[in-house]
Amino acid sequence: MIVLDQENRVFTLHTLNTTYQMKADQYNVLLHTYYGSRLEDCDFSALIRCDDRSFTPNPSEAGNNRNYSLDVMPQEYSTCGVGDFRLPAIELELANGSHTADLRYEGFRLEKGKYTLEGLPGFYSTEDEAETLVIILKDIAAQVVLELYYSVFEIYDLITRTVRVINQGTEEIRLCRCASLCLDYLRSDMDLITFNAHNLMERCLDRGPLRSGIQSVGSVRGISSHQHNPFVILCDRDANEEMGMCYGAMLLYSGNFEMAVECSQYENSRLVMGIHPYHFCFTLTQGQVFTAPEAAMVCSPNGFGQMSRQYHRAIRKHLLRDPYEGRRKPVLVNNWEATYFDFNADRLVGLAREASALGIELFVMDDGWFGSRNNDNSGLGDWQVNLEKLPGGLEALVPRIKNMGMKFGIWMEPEMVNEDSHLYSVHPDWVLHVPGRAPSRGRGQLVLDFSRKDVRDHIYEQMKEVLSSADISYLKWDMNRSLTDVWSAALTARSQGEVYHRYVLGVYDLLERLHCDYPHILIEGCCGGGGRFDGGMLYYTPQIWCSDDTDAIDRLRIQYGTSFCYPACTMGAHVSAVPNEQNGRITPLKTRGITAMSGAFGYEMDLGKCTAVEKMEIQRQVDSYKTHYDLLHDGDYYRLSSPFQDNAYTAWEQVSADQREALVSVVYDRIGAAPLFDTLRLKGLNPTFQYRIEGTDSLHSGEELMRSGYSISQKQEDYFAFQIFLRAVE
Repeated sequence: MIVLDQENRVFTLHTLNTTYQMKADQYNVLLHTYYGSRLEDCDFSALIRCDDRSFTPNPSEAGNNRNYSLDVMPQEYSTCGVGDFRLPAIELELANGSHTADLRYEGFRLEKGKYTLEGLPGFYSTEDEAETLVIILKDIAAQVVLELYYSVFEIYDLITRTVRVINQGTEEIRLCRCASLCLDYLRSDMDLITFNAHNLMERCLDRGPLRSGIQSVGSVRGISSHQHNPFVILCDRDANEEMGMCYGAMLLYSGNFEMAVECSQYENSRLVMGIHPYHFCFTLTQGQVFTAPEAAMVCSPNGFGQMSRQYHRAIRKHLLRDPYEGRRKPVLVNNWEATYFDFNADRLVGLAREASALGIELFVMDDGWFGSRNNDNSGLGDWQVNLEKLPGGLEALVPRIKNMGMKFGIWMEPEMVNEDSHLYSVHPDWVLHVPGRAPSRGRGQLVLDFSRKDVRDHIYEQMKEVLSSADISYLKWDMNRSLTDVWSAALTARSQGEVYHRYVLGVYDLLERLHCDYPHILIEGCCGGGGRFDGGMLYYTPQIWCSDDTDAIDRLRIQYGTSFCYPACTMGAHVSAVPNEQNGRITPLKTRGITAMSGAFGYEMDLGKCTAVEKMEIQRQVDSYKTHYDLLHDGDYYRLSSPFQDNAYTAWEQVSADQREALVSVVYDRIGAAPLFDTLRLKGLNPTFQYRIEGTDSLHSGEELMRSGYSISQKQEDYFAFQIFLRAVE
């Protein structure tokens, strides 16, 4: 709900549990006044104090009033060059060479529903599900207008934001920085939580107190990266899963980004999030518009759990465009770790036959089916079926798979090219490269210049021919290196600062074409595993391969960190063989299944090598996943313990919306002599319901299970795991 006080120029955004407010002051500066628990009928600008501070300049409108300085005021969208020395949200380079932006309030407008962003991903809604406020700011000297967009999804406590920059002058301007989100706080006694690490161990939670100065994470790799995720949390120092104020901020962008927090000299703090300013410089001529990526905020007055569940609900309902919406996704098997590049049609059919007998419903053919692709140094860019491996092409192979009652999926890496390929031999200028320099390679490949429409058109025509040649229902879109040598032959020297961003827009463009032309195909995003796991990609690929590390114990940490923003249904999670390929660990098949089941479930192994006992366990896992699918994918998610703390086990719980069913998963990642008697306190149940635990005759009230807990015990077995299913008794 958006409430306007036009007389005092106060703008208040209410969600179910929170309130966000801004105000245009006497000098037309747009101030941020409040963000927190929902409060009615308040003007929070009284909290802002104005005092004379040395070395804090005063705007010309203030005259001799030394009590007013932009350097201490909480601003809604911070500027640069006019007296605020903290993190800027925008930086302009004007025709005269100055780098100054002075933005003042001009007006507002209200719109029904959610704004849309041409060429960029974003949350979506009907007119009745959201409402939008647009605040208009203007730099009169530069003739630049900013439109700040705020859409309110009330029941999810979600506020989305973006910025449009419009050049209304006659001279060109250069946009050197344009953040999507700026958020000022009249406090700095908070913790900052980021989700970091590296390839094969993505999105590990990292928490620490704010300190004086600037703390930042980001990416200059051309992708949102394995190293840092474009989602952060600011929170009370004592905040936990169930208590404390938490502010989540998510950037829906799949390229270079920066998240920075500055604690000022007066113990205020500012969060700025958007496209990374490294190698970013966008030129706007008269009348041109630049649109920043969308940011999405959720504030929770009641801890991390409430924040996560609100993000999960909003993402499932208003971000994902899933061809399986309202239907169960098939359980899949991928042939990569079973065959690598060494396969033919008969071998693939044999793998599919083994999987089909165990209840698996989708066979995915991974890398190696095209061009001259027998290793990772050739073939990329030539998206034609290798007829030596697959005689008769997909037209012959796919019906053999479908005759077993299975769907068929395929792997592609559209953004990449090998030098040993027909495409590169004909169009070497189509790669990102710097003239006069030898290229750097990653995984033996170069990056196609997706900022160019002619390059994208050529790749898409090849993809269409493949995808239309047979009944294909799944596409794994991979991307296996970061961007280097970032220079485009299609742009002038003055425009090279646009390449990184135009590349991301090009990826989105191709994905949107796929969505329109093949709406029935489920696209799973992948970037060497989890290197591009962000809200932007989820708009186009409703599930993303969570990590190339499939070890069940490592995945506890990866999936735990991922769950703070992203719902379980978006996390590609497979059972693989042991010893694990990434770390050599040996874990029980049951444990691998339980861990993978809290995601988009599948297998990544040669099922024909399994014993009869193992096949029975796989069949049991597949049946269990199908039985509990709605609970696993759409249930409310509760983290019961953390793999980053000194616990013997990691536990999580999924609860149905009506609180009548719950599934608890427990994985022990270490054992010791004389293990403790553990009591697991459940969450999210109805305290008045009586629940029966599957496999027992005893009844427990929801209040009992949440307050006193449920006794669990550990077997003397490495990496023991189990699940508890509860159903309310009528």
